[in-house]
Amino acid sequence: MHLSVFNNPGLTIALALAFGMVAQSVAHHMRIPSIVVLLAAGIALGPDGLGLIQPSAIGSGMTLLTGFAVAVILFEGGMNLKFKQLRQTQKIIQRLLLTGGLFTMIGGAVAVHYILQWPWTISILFGTLAMVTGPTVINPLVKRLRLRHNVATVLEVEGVLIDAIGAIVAIVALEVVLSPGHGNLLVWAGHVVLRLGFGLMLGAVVAFVLVWLYRVRRLIPEGTENVFTLSVVLVLFQSSNLIMPESGIAAVIAAGVVVRNYSTRVLKGLAEFKEEMTVMLIGLLFILLAADVRISQVTDLGVPGLLIVLLLMFIIRPLAVIVATWNSKLSIKERSFVSLIAPRGIVAAAVASFFAASFAERGLDGGLELRAMVFMLIAVTVVFAGITGGPLAGMLGLRRPKHEGWVILSANPLSRQLAWLLLHDGQEVVCIDTNPDHCKFAKNHCTRAIHGNGLQAEILDQAEVDTRRGALAISANEEVNYLFIRKVREEVRDVRLYLVHHTPTTSLTEKMLDETDAEALFNTAVDVEHWNHLIESAETSLQLWQMIDDSGSLPAITENSQSHLQLALRRNGRLVPIGSRLIIKPKDQVYFLIHRQQQDAVASMLLDTGWQPVVETV
Repeated sequence: MHLSVFNNPGLTIALALAFGMVAQSVAHHMRIPSIVVLLAAGIALGPDGLGLIQPSAIGSGMTLLTGFAVAVILFEGGMNLKFKQLRQTQKIIQRLLLTGGLFTMIGGAVAVHYILQWPWTISILFGTLAMVTGPTVINPLVKRLRLRHNVATVLEVEGVLIDAIGAIVAIVALEVVLSPGHGNLLVWAGHVVLRLGFGLMLGAVVAFVLVWLYRVRRLIPEGTENVFTLSVVLVLFQSSNLIMPESGIAAVIAAGVVVRNYSTRVLKGLAEFKEEMTVMLIGLLFILLAADVRISQVTDLGVPGLLIVLLLMFIIRPLAVIVATWNSKLSIKERSFVSLIAPRGIVAAAVASFFAASFAERGLDGGLELRAMVFMLIAVTVVFAGITGGPLAGMLGLRRPKHEGWVILSANPLSRQLAWLLLHDGQEVVCIDTNPDHCKFAKNHCTRAIHGNGLQAEILDQAEVDTRRGALAISANEEVNYLFIRKVREEVRDVRLYLVHHTPTTSLTEKMLDETDAEALFNTAVDVEHWNHLIESAETSLQLWQMIDDSGSLPAITENSQSHLQLALRRNGRLVPIGSRLIIKPKDQVYFLIHRQQQDAVASMLLDTGWQPVVETV
């Protein structure tokens, strides 16, 4: 087949979509940033490689396609930001965006001007793009590295917001270059502020209307909410750009933030839909944009080009972060990590390609070299972040420890009793509950509690379930317990799962437990409300017993679970919850929660089955 067959816009887009998903699947299995594989695939499949993808076939549609994709990607980026995050990092982010961004822009412009001998006009354009990091690379990296909350929040918020500021500054700078002599520095600075403010305001207004529409039941037909939102986002992006060029990026980010923080019944499904769309569009864009760059354009930059990238990574960015975070709450280790991890992403690539097209339309030189320099910066910073991010975070002690602590669904009295045991064993416990009073009681007992729905992915992220040793579902609702366990298993593969089931004739089957690889907590059917009442009425005692010989066993309590529960086992100095797969060994110690009115009968039964008390009560 002749390669001219591939010079077809429809086929080019379809192949870019398909290869984009293949590349991201490969990156996932190789555990490297997807953008690395996408850039390599774009070059290999483009005109300089196999010639299967021909971006030139799309023509002017490339700019339109890029704009739509960026709108969806950054709307999803905005949906990842919570007001709490923004408040916690407000001062640091303001300084990183303004002081740090300006420092990086000037540093990048000066570097290319003196090293590559570019004119100041093109040098400044490069500087505006050098300041832009991006959520398309930062967010997956943060999630994969399991970074501590402070540094993760700073990187994520900076990555989303700097996209809006950087893109607007870049477009205004382009207008200055293409229309010299019209206005002074203050006028152009006013343009930046005006466009940014207009975009943020318009995006917020549209998002509030969207939230209101969601809350009016049956107004938007069920099942169409996601595509309805997508259409609104695209109209918002293009309308904002039409009124004030490049204000659309700020508009969609603002809309995403508002929709995320004013929760509606469709938020969970919308977040999942946007995430899937973002994955698809990132693959499409990077394949197309990388294929459109000629290898010779990048290699022609040679050692001077690489030197500029290294200066930006190891001199300019660290200095910008030091200046921006001076006297902040970030530790020296956190500042060091933020200084060294600043991969550039989709917005820098898209705007650089737009610059190249704008220069070509006007017959100006320098556009292709500018785009090549930006792609070199993207490639090197992404590869560096992907390879060194993990070891660097580990060396600085910024990774959350793996298999540490427990997440408990519900902060009811029974949950708090087990949490108290685990806490006093030196283990971290996080309770999740929709009841604010339960959360308050848990916090009063020094247990961390999150007020929210444990079935929502963002609540599980807040509980850091991906780093926990196990998750336990102890609510009084058996169906919710199972849904929680299933949700945790979807999010994390290597975590121990336990759930309470209420009656021996429960609808919870062995098959359901096997599908989630979960254990029945306390090794028996449990009436949670019964035990909550006993604990609140101070009608229970917590006793520690030890098996004394090989003939001992856990007493059969399925028919007698109103009298006592086996809460936790201590073996080799470590405490774990008791599940249905537990095999008791000599010298094991077990904490029993015992109904005071029946403790004599329970004690007699334990003595008869090979146990002896270690302490009378706890």
